[in-house]
Amino acid sequence: MAFPHAMGLLPSEVAFLCEMEMVTVIARQRIERLDLLGGPTKTLIPPQRANLPLWLAILLKRQKRANIMPPPWLYADSLTEILELETQHFQESFAPAQNQPQVKQPDATGKPFIASAPFLESCTAGAAPNALPYHWFEVAEMLLDVAADDVPGVDDVRNLMRDLREVRLAKMRRGIEELTGDSGVRLDGVGALEISESRGLITGVMDGLRKIGASREQGRREREEEERENRRYEQDDDEDML
Repeated sequence: MAFPHAMGLLPSEVAFLCEMEMVTVIARQRIERLDLLGGPTKTLIPPQRANLPLWLAILLKRQKRANIMPPPWLYADSLTEILELETQHFQESFAPAQNQPQVKQPDATGKPFIASAPFLESCTAGAAPNALPYHWFEVAEMLLDVAADDVPGVDDVRNLMRDLREVRLAKMRRGIEELTGDSGVRLDGVGALEISESRGLITGVMDGLRKIGASREQGRREREEEERENRRYEQDDDEDML
């Protein structure tokens, strides 16, 4: 017998998909080309940089064959700036996100080319320093767990990550509390794990609002029907009197 699952990805499934994000590594020894499903990697020669999937970078790090360069947004200075944006200048929305599409030059057909992940670097050394990627929390947790010695000021980074997560979750809860039957929740800049964790609460609130709206509509129809019946009875009484 199959048991039904909640709609959407579970947090564990989101974390699994996050392992396909590209990160930058610096090999500590020569590593020959690897043939992966996504294509072969180039030969790693110290101290050259290379972009590899997160799962492979973690494997090489655990084998002490490579170091992982943290993305620019994972440094304490960048996280401090992002936290300031979240708390002071973006009370009604989230800080800028790297997963938001950017318009490029027109393509061969004359239409504007919209570039987003994976065409934009989000977790490599070339990522923007003041914007969070779609998998920001999952990537940060994995790097802080496996490659903490590669992250400068790791204690400050951990504290800033905790504060940033609390602020964003509070902002998400506030948006849910302000839900009405005629409005929704803006999810611009919200990360994958944040959506996965809040999906059940958001859908539950929306279902409750729909039920309340349906109940009000049913009550309105019953009142209108009762008024029509009363008017009909009054007309019949007037005709009998005549």
